Amino acid sequence: MPSLLFGPLAGVLADRFDRRKVMVTCDLTKFVLLLSIPFVGQLWWLLVVTLLLELCTMFWIPAKDAAVPNLLRSPAQMESAAQLSLLVTYGVAVVGGAGLFALVSKVGPLFGADQATTVYAALCVNGFAFLVSALVVYFAIPEISGRATEAERRHAPPSMLFLLRDGYTFVVRTPLVRGLVVGIIGAFTAGGAVIATAKLYASSLGGGDAAYSILFASVFAGLAAGMAVGPVLARRVPHRRLFGSAIIGAGGSLVVVAVAVHLFMAIAAVLCVGAFAGVAFLTGLTVIGTEVADGIRGRVNAFVQSLVRLVLLGAMSVVPIVVGVVATRTVTVGDTALLVDGTRFVLAGGGILAAVVGVVARRQMTEEGAS
Repeated sequence: MPSLLFGPLAGVLADRFDRRKVMVTCDLTKFVLLLSIPFVGQLWWLLVVTLLLELCTMFWIPAKDAAVPNLLRSPAQMESAAQLSLLVTYGVAVVGGAGLFALVSKVGPLFGADQATTVYAALCVNGFAFLVSALVVYFAIPEISGRATEAERRHAPPSMLFLLRDGYTFVVRTPLVRGLVVGIIGAFTAGGAVIATAKLYASSLGGGDAAYSILFASVFAGLAAGMAVGPVLARRVPHRRLFGSAIIGAGGSLVVVAVAVHLFMAIAAVLCVGAFAGVAFLTGLTVIGTEVADGIRGRVNAFVQSLVRLVLLGAMSVVPIVVGVVATRTVTVGDTALLVDGTRFVLAGGGILAAVVGVVARRQMTEEGAS
């Protein structure tokens, strides 16, 4: 809901107001919300807090992403910064958070704490982490506010409606950003198809929960590999061309996933899907950070973040319905009759869609670069 209703507005705030103050306000709000959960102790409040936390995140991320280029000595560092950001977000933070919760869960019973008290303690630790974040951002990193002077910020600031309309026009009329948006739609539609069908797909290979877990882990292992290899590939291939090419590669790999006949083949193909997706994600962030002007970068980042969430959610919602409609089919190859379930058709369709969208995205982005 926050992505759908407030995504574009989040970008406007990141471009109109002091980004450092936006981030600090969001972190302090998260701190208060998380500490309130143990005191209220009701399910309805947990749901409200979850919604408000997501809303704060919607405003925090565009401000952070738009501020990163202002912290660098040169645009050439943007790719390394994006790589570090993704590594911390999807690697260190996930592993560190899981480890910290495991530690709290083990230590709590030693002091006679029940399960609810242990969970509340973990929430409080999480809340204080946001407080530390707010203090560090406010006192230690003033550059996040941006390069504009305070006088420039006070001089005839444009209206929120104007900024919203201006950002939408920029996305629609700029081939570079339009190509990014088209590519993201294709890539995350394919990603949503993989996530939504993974359980049934694992069963079609004759595997159970263990096979599903391996496939799920393979996606993230591939993402990490792609993010590591991305800067190396970028030295040989321009970012504008690399973005679309990576999406084409992800689509082709997804088609291989669809026709895989055993688990090892599927794992290798899923690793490739994740790797190409990692390259595309890293390249997209680099392009936005280096080629989109500071004054509109927040709105572009917010639009991309909202689009990622909405496309992923939409794909995960629609794909199971499509799988149910397609159901199980018998495909005859020569004299052999093969029983194929609906997940194979959906994955193949998602792969073809991603590959076509990758071609369109690469053409749009490279044409603008050539012009």
